[in-house]
Amino acid sequence: MRELAYFEAKLEALREIIAADDSVHYISDIATGFLGLSPHRVRFAEIAKDFPDRVIAPPISELAFCGLAIGAAMKGLRPVVDLITASFALEAWPQIVNEAANAYYMSGGQTRVPVVFHLLHGLRGGGAAQHSHSPQAMLWNCPGLEIVLPSSPRDVKGLLKTAVGSNNPTVFIDHVRLFDYKGDVPEDDDPIPFGQADIKRTGSDVTVVATSFMVQRSLDAAERLAREGIQVEVVDPRTLVPLDLDSIMASVEKTGRVVVVDECHRSCGVAAELMARIVEAGFDKLKAPIRRVVRLDVPVPYSLPLEEAISPSEERIVDAIRATVL
Repeated sequence: MRELAYFEAKLEALREIIAADDSVHYISDIATGFLGLSPHRVRFAEIAKDFPDRVIAPPISELAFCGLAIGAAMKGLRPVVDLITASFALEAWPQIVNEAANAYYMSGGQTRVPVVFHLLHGLRGGGAAQHSHSPQAMLWNCPGLEIVLPSSPRDVKGLLKTAVGSNNPTVFIDHVRLFDYKGDVPEDDDPIPFGQADIKRTGSDVTVVATSFMVQRSLDAAERLAREGIQVEVVDPRTLVPLDLDSIMASVEKTGRVVVVDECHRSCGVAAELMARIVEAGFDKLKAPIRRVVRLDVPVPYSLPLEEAISPSEERIVDAIRATVL
């Protein structure tokens, strides 16, 4: 077992994947790719130097290079396309949701599209309205895409391996605020199958279903509440498509109380869909109304205090859990 930072596990996975399979190509801005504008991007540049024939820096035209990657995937390659900021995926929306997502169905199963679209989502501190999107709910509304939201070093490495090995178009969504989180990564770090939720913390009083960076915030909130005698179980779905509803419902049946924490907007967001599925599957198991902690329904302000005010903060998570339990 080794302790790695999230960004280290992510880069280690990318290097191993490219080295093991000649069909894997990486497409993005080499200067900032895969780690965005973080101070760790120099480590990514080393991978670009080691695989110069398979790390490609295209012109900044998301619509074009996503289309290039989809065509290459249809012909047998396995491209990893880094759109960096999730908001930029909106520029390539027709390719991602109307081409890659539909190709297998519209070809009667004759055309596979093994492409990975990599995004950095969420409130990152001053990203403002055009650089802070969390589009996973919009993507979830488009059948045909696998959607991955890791929250730990072990998960990012194992899930990335599965994503690149998948024959389906996959959207792999990271959060820049996870990069420096450290955690154990086993030496025999096999791929983690999609559709397997992970219980990040066991508890008996309330189930918190959280995604991405909100998993870490929920774990911090759970530690605070443990000192008050409230035992919180934190369930991380890890993938939205496929979704491991069985594991979520097993926790709900145990605790009878649920809080859903996610960084999408309140209206029609990931939390809204998870709440609906939990109610449909187990309304009779609930001892209290489900609560959600999400981003407010406003464009993201540039001001840091205002950004914090609309975010699913640790304090709001703690308040929601207390209200559910007490």
